[in-house]
Parts: sequence; C-alpha cells; structure tokens
Amino acid sequence: MRGITKWTSALIAGVVLGTMLSVQAFSPRAANELPFEQVQELANVFEQIKRVYVDDVSDEQLIEYAIQGMLEGLDPHSAYLTPKDYEDLQVGTSGQFGGLGIEVTEEDGFVKVITPIDDTPAFRAGIQAGDFITALDGESVMDMSLDEAVDIMRGEPGTSIMLTVAREGESAPLEIEIVRDIIRIQSVRSEVYDEHYGYIRIAAFQASTGDDFVEHIERVREQAGGELKGLIVDLRNNPGGVLDAAVEVSDAMLTEGTIVYTEGRAANSKTIFTATKADPSQGVPIVVLINSGSASASEIVAGALQDQGRAIVMGTESFGKGSVQTILPVGQQTAIKLTTARYYTPNGRSIQATGIQPDVIVPRAKVEVQDSAIVKEADLGGHLMNPNGEEDRTSDVANESGEEEKSLLERDYQLFQALTTLKSMAILNR
Repeated sequence: MRGITKWTSALIAGVVLGTMLSVQAFSPRAANELPFEQVQELANVFEQIKRVYVDDVSDEQLIEYAIQGMLEGLDPHSAYLTPKDYEDLQVGTSGQFGGLGIEVTEEDGFVKVITPIDDTPAFRAGIQAGDFITALDGESVMDMSLDEAVDIMRGEPGTSIMLTVAREGESAPLEIEIVRDIIRIQSVRSEVYDEHYGYIRIAAFQASTGDDFVEHIERVREQAGGELKGLIVDLRNNPGGVLDAAVEVSDAMLTEGTIVYTEGRAANSKTIFTATKADPSQGVPIVVLINSGSASASEIVAGALQDQGRAIVMGTESFGKGSVQTILPVGQQTAIKLTTARYYTPNGRSIQATGIQPDVIVPRAKVEVQDSAIVKEADLGGHLMNPNGEEDRTSDVANESGEEEKSLLERDYQLFQALTTLKSMAILNR
C-alpha cells in the first residue's frame, strides 16, 4: 500500500486539463451571511430581463446563465456542468469516446490545441500542440463557445470534417481534413532502444496507468535481457488524468519522500502523497521528456522526479496547470466544477501558470543527416594499414551510430537526445 493521506474520493483530470476531485459535499454558507443587497440587485436584474428583454427567456435559462457567469469569472477551469456536460465529463475520463482525438481549450476566441492524443485521427493528420483552430468546415469559431466547437468536432465515425488551422511558422492557414473515429486511449506503451535502454510513453493518466507502467518496466527489462541500463519516460503531449495514477507512476521510481501535496481553504483539500520503499525501476538512470502539451498530472510526475533528483527532465517548458477542481452536485443532473486547491511539488513549488522548467532544454527540431559529410582516414587513397590487422572502418553514418539511432535522430530529435544522455550516464557509472 503506497503512502498516501487518503482523500474521501478519487482525484481525476477533466477534458480540459483539470486535476479534479470527484463529488464532494461542503457545508452551505449560513443564510444570515448572504450579502442581501447584492442578492437583491441580482433579483432586480433578473426581473428587468424577464420584463423587457426582446425575446422571452425562461427562469431556468436565466438561472443557468447566472451560475455560468459566476463560475466563468473565477478562473478558466471552474464551470457549470449541465446534464450533457456532466455526461461528457464521464465519457471523457472513461478512456473511450468518439471524435478526432484532441485536447483543446479556448484562447483569444479561438480553439487552441493542447495536445493530439496518440494514434488518433488528429494525431495521424499532423495536428500539433499549440495549433489554433480558426474554422470548422469553413465556419469561423469566433462566435462559438468551446463546447459548441467540441460538439461540432465530435460525430459519427467515418464522417469527415475540415479544420482550418493557424500554426506558428506557417505563413498561411492550413486546411486539414480529418475523418472521425472511435477514440480509444492506450495509456501506456513501450519499446527498447539499442538493446538495453527502455522507452515508456504515457499518453494520459487513467485508473490503470500505475499498474500498466510497472508492467511495462518489467517488459522492457525482460526485452533488455535483464540488463536495463536506463529508462526514458515520455510525458510529451500528456494532458493529465487520474492523480492517483500519477502518484503511482512516481512511486514506481521513488523510494521515499513527498511526491506531491495540495493546499486549499477547505479542510479536505489539504493532503500529502508520499513514496513507498518499493522500487520497480531498480534505481536505473531516468530521463523524463516534457513539452508544452504536458499538463496537470504529468507535471506532478516530472516535478516530483526533478525535485528529488531522481531523473533528468528534458524537452521544453510544460503547460503550467497546477490547480485542483472538485465536482459539486447542485441539482438532480447538474453540478459545478470548482477550483478548490493548488498542488505543489516536493520542494514547495507551485507550477501554476509557470510550468516545469526542464533541466536540459531540447527544442523540437527536424534533423537531416548528411551521410556524405564525413570523411575518415580509411577513405583516403594509399592510407597506411592498421598494424594490428584491424579491418578498415570507412565513413558511414550507419556505422557511426547504427541504423536505429540514425532513424531515431531523423524522426524525433528530443528522444534521440534523451537516449544519448542515458548512454553518457551509463558510461560515467561504469
């Protein structure tokens, strides 16, 4: 049993990057503490709208609008959940849903892509973290709410939608057609590089991710012939998820100390999560990869390993989502999502709006290997033979680093640098 001060219910992350506490109950404010003058003002506005607004508006609509306004004025992650919103939230955390496969938020009137989900239509179509979606099937998103835009992007599998995308570095908007599909999120996958270096990719933190992560550690160790020399944990474009899972993943690489703690005004919003002595990683060197699409629960993992000196964090600055949301029921089928706490790394850092700063900054880059640029002694005509009878080694990039590394360098520069760092650490630890 890992060392955790128990919450009364599980922590989960929402569709738009929220670390959330499921349904909680708080004591209502005493009636005699209500600001009666302001409540009367609200009632007067309600009456004026009902009396002279150009169209008829129901009482239910006006009350819903009032609640929405109160919550949206607090912060970007507090919101009123209609029955449909509540259902969508449950679907979004189930690991399966229909649509394109992107996590989005609203910024400056446009739909901003937080991250494409691995192996989904959006990912395969080339949608990138940081893209701004400006139109859907030719219709501008400027006059849409985020929910409306999301509803349009969802749809029956097999149907298509045209996204107009503004991307940094591109002089003109991109038109990207995507065919909708059922989105099934595979939380964890792994492989082995250069025989002895494990790579584990976590796409999102779901209820089973902690157990899956430990299973994949054992899998890459077995594939490495029992000689695992290092581990790369890839959290790039990971928008977050179940906080318990983030704690379990961290605990699989730590043997003591704080993983994360939270603080808020409510008594049950203050808690601390600590590591246990069990160490499935067996102390191997670790590099954690992050980028601007790494948020919430993924920042908890990166921050815990960084503060405890357990891993080198590489890549680019993370998203900066450091708050906790609680789901509070307010009706038979409705609820509010309310920010109730901030979380902190072991050293007391809040990453809210600042993000995790990598130990080593490695920007995303496209690298083209020029094989012909290398000339060695063995390439020179009439060169002296090796006196020990060693075979001549002519210039060949494949011989320098191997075809696998050459391919990795060309397709994922950040991952290549992480692997290079692990190899350097292995040499130093001999």
